[in-house]
Amino acid sequence: MVTSNSYLFILAMDHRDSLLRDLYGIDGDPTGEQITRVSAHKGLVFDGLLRAIEGGVDISRVAVLVDERYGADVAVRAREAGIDLAMPIERSGEPLFLLEYGTFGDGEWMRHVEAFGPDQVKVLVRDNPNGSFNRLLQFDRLVTVSKAIRASGRKFLVELLVPATPSQLESVGSDALRYDTELRAGLTAQVIEEMQDEGIEPDIWKVEGLETEQDARAIVSAAQRGGRSKVSCIVLGRDSTQQRLDHWLEVASAVEGFRGFAIGRSIWEKPLTDHLAGTASDEELVHRVAASFTHFVQTWER
Repeated sequence: MVTSNSYLFILAMDHRDSLLRDLYGIDGDPTGEQITRVSAHKGLVFDGLLRAIEGGVDISRVAVLVDERYGADVAVRAREAGIDLAMPIERSGEPLFLLEYGTFGDGEWMRHVEAFGPDQVKVLVRDNPNGSFNRLLQFDRLVTVSKAIRASGRKFLVELLVPATPSQLESVGSDALRYDTELRAGLTAQVIEEMQDEGIEPDIWKVEGLETEQDARAIVSAAQRGGRSKVSCIVLGRDSTQQRLDHWLEVASAVEGFRGFAIGRSIWEKPLTDHLAGTASDEELVHRVAASFTHFVQTWER
């Protein structure tokens, strides 16, 4: 099991709505046959993680983030292999946090968690201090699950996305890179502090990549303020290029308090797309996933 002070390298494969829509061209509910096919492909991606471990990546530092809906078999295999398991509880593709199973007034979602016994329970959150959606309602929901997860003895992982508001984007000339460089880190730190003030207490913050070490230190300072010294941060992939990800990992790995990454589509999307097109075999898909995951681990460890 990954300990609190060790590196944490997560292969993220909990994608659901976007995966079906973008790679499989499925709109609406998939058929049973389609579900079986998607699940089998998630199994091949997981085989790539196993291959990376066989090739020398330390299994004690590795985790897989996978969903129950299409990745239940992977979750079971991860447990059997002794690989740290993280699982999401949010409904995929929603702008405001909703549960995948059950409601905030019942315990169904926690029964799903207990059935698989993940080490980390993950929630994806979209927030911006100047956003127009119902932040207080989202905070209330996050407080509910934060308390329940802590009471269960599991780790709580929040994946925090801070999309620009129209006015924020306009202020940087509609340049997404300028938003990332000039505004996003400060807004992210602000959201973290506001969530903490509401009683939302993740063990791990999964945040978008930072452009400078100064920005990374600001995020850690927010995450660990007020005696939260055991709280850590990891970098998410955001489906970015290898070059951009390498930069983000180099920045974060130099800052104490960041302990690794959670990267998904940047590792497996192109190999899987080629596999679906018939230009890459099962073996080629597995090999390419293993090589890409290993590359990012080695980049972090330089």
